[in-house]
Amino acid sequence: MSSTPRNCRVGVDIGGTFTDIALDIDGTLHSTKILTDYTAPERAILKGVKAVADMAGIALSEIGILIHGTTLATNALIERRGAKTAFVTTEGFRDVLEMRTENRFEQYDLNISLPPALIARADRFVVRERIDAAGKVLLDLDNASVATVVEKVAAGGYESVAIGFIHAYANGAHEIAVRDAIVKRLPGLSVSISSEVSPQMREFERFNTVCANAYVKPAIKSYLDRLVVSLKDIGVRCPVFMIHSGGGIVSVESASEFPVRLVESGPAGGAIFAADIARQYGLDTVLSFDMGGTTAKICLIENQVPKTAKTFEVARTYRFRKGSGMPISIPVVEMVEIGAGGGSIASVDAMRQIRVGPHSAASEPGPACYQRGGKNPTVTDADLILGKLDPANFAGGAIPLSVEASRQAMSDDIGAVIGLDPEASAYGTCEMVDENMANAGRVHTVENGKNISDFTMITFGGAGPLHAARLCEKMGISTFLVPPGAGVGSAIGFLKAPFGYESVRSAVFSLSNFEYLEANRLLQAMKAEALGFVEGGLDTGSPVIERTLFMRYAGQGWDIPVPLADDNFDPASAETIAASFEKEYERFFGRAIEGLDIEIVSWSVKASSPLPPVERVASVAEGNVVRPGKTRRLFEASQGAYLEAGIHERTGLKSGDVIKGPAVIVERETSTVLTSSFKAIVQHDGCLLATRI
Repeated sequence: MSSTPRNCRVGVDIGGTFTDIALDIDGTLHSTKILTDYTAPERAILKGVKAVADMAGIALSEIGILIHGTTLATNALIERRGAKTAFVTTEGFRDVLEMRTENRFEQYDLNISLPPALIARADRFVVRERIDAAGKVLLDLDNASVATVVEKVAAGGYESVAIGFIHAYANGAHEIAVRDAIVKRLPGLSVSISSEVSPQMREFERFNTVCANAYVKPAIKSYLDRLVVSLKDIGVRCPVFMIHSGGGIVSVESASEFPVRLVESGPAGGAIFAADIARQYGLDTVLSFDMGGTTAKICLIENQVPKTAKTFEVARTYRFRKGSGMPISIPVVEMVEIGAGGGSIASVDAMRQIRVGPHSAASEPGPACYQRGGKNPTVTDADLILGKLDPANFAGGAIPLSVEASRQAMSDDIGAVIGLDPEASAYGTCEMVDENMANAGRVHTVENGKNISDFTMITFGGAGPLHAARLCEKMGISTFLVPPGAGVGSAIGFLKAPFGYESVRSAVFSLSNFEYLEANRLLQAMKAEALGFVEGGLDTGSPVIERTLFMRYAGQGWDIPVPLADDNFDPASAETIAASFEKEYERFFGRAIEGLDIEIVSWSVKASSPLPPVERVASVAEGNVVRPGKTRRLFEASQGAYLEAGIHERTGLKSGDVIKGPAVIVERETSTVLTSSFKAIVQHDGCLLATRI
């Protein structure tokens, strides 16, 4: 062990199947993948941190910081595995969670089935109260109805309570009073209120967000408390921080109180990882593709910055259509996420068609080939049968895979039902999951007004490089990059994330009568809130402040983001703001509208540490084609046949080396499959740049 102080930072990403650990020590990376422990997720972290410390030859006490992100909250929402939760709302609004916005995400489907509400109707209670959109009390809180609800909550044996009242974003006094009444009667009960979790207008999104926060809060808080104690017990004395869904770093205490902000924390790390690669390569139109064991995530990165939003959807249930998922109203790195990972279970539906996901075999019991009790066929089983995986070298040989177990699972659940052999069943499974992901990518880019074929894909995650080439064939993308450490890409992204926080609030201001002093007070309060999270964290210099207004013409139902300089408003600001809005409106819709008043609907203030400069990667001249030392049979979907594919160890490749498909480039945490339509050139930094032949 070295006694010299070193810069040791650890990134930890808990996924539905694997827990990824990345240790950066003075610029040298050490990483590993450990099966996620659902009973006590912190156990996998402890095991993985010890493993990478041993690889690096350091003591655990030398670790200077640990940054953690997880999809545990996301998976709990997708799979509906959360706390027994009650929802308390304003009388007359009990059914908002089921009525949704009354929009039909598929207009002509007469048998449309809406996703079920997160909180069942029997667990939703009402109190008499009313506040208007300006925050004025129209009907005082009825103490008798509050007392009745408190007793119902006590009798129901709930683990958590969500409170969401109409217009509480403008005045949260009634929510606070009901929370106090519940906590007084039931000390220690977890309670979340919408005016703190998501102080934004639009009751369906706000109610759903506070319900989601309450639903996952007990489990996430218990887990984080155990994690901090367990790390100290093994000698890790460093601060522990969390990645939130917007891509910044916050304290464990903040994450415990608002765990809904962790819903996209793991995927956000992946987007940061891809954005860093995009900066190094000077790429302005990038599609980030992250496929793990449970889910696949697709994010657009434009001008080397991940696309962000203040609302997103978890688990779209209908052909990835917008509106068919669970809306979460928090600042987030915008992406589409589907239940399509290595552990996603394949089955046959009533129409005798193969379907994949959203249910996952996860790490317990895992895919059938893991030989840990799993009997259902999964994408990993299909990949193994088709030759994409080496049964003796999966996860560096830590998990031996059984081809026979995979074939048996495919035969039992797919082949026996629709009369296919295991190979054909595996082919159908992979084609279905690849088409699902390709369709999700197409929908996401179209929703953002983009042409997907114009993008370069950056792929990572344990299963991403396995499926990237086929996805590119389906989506018409001609180039993809596989960075070093791709198998633990999100964990590496955590180490590159800024320390930051975004405060978002709804408050309607008309520009025709702009109350600039009140607007200044609002922005100062939001700035203080955001800086409170940043200044208590890492010492990374002066924070960068970004302000965004969400604006619309009066009478419109939706708004657009308008960036704003960080300065105070004055009597002339309304004209400047209006000009900025019209410029953005023209960019979105082609032309501005004359004669209509303009409104500011919501406000965002983001404080973050500055990003360090990156060194641009120079282009590499194409060198010699590397001949493989060995081959194996690899199924090529575009040709519907097995081909002999070259097997290459990534650690043995050097800058300029060319690998032509069909080939598999193997490394400890993942493998890159090149179909016969692609070749890869090794770059100076170790990236694999794959292009169409």
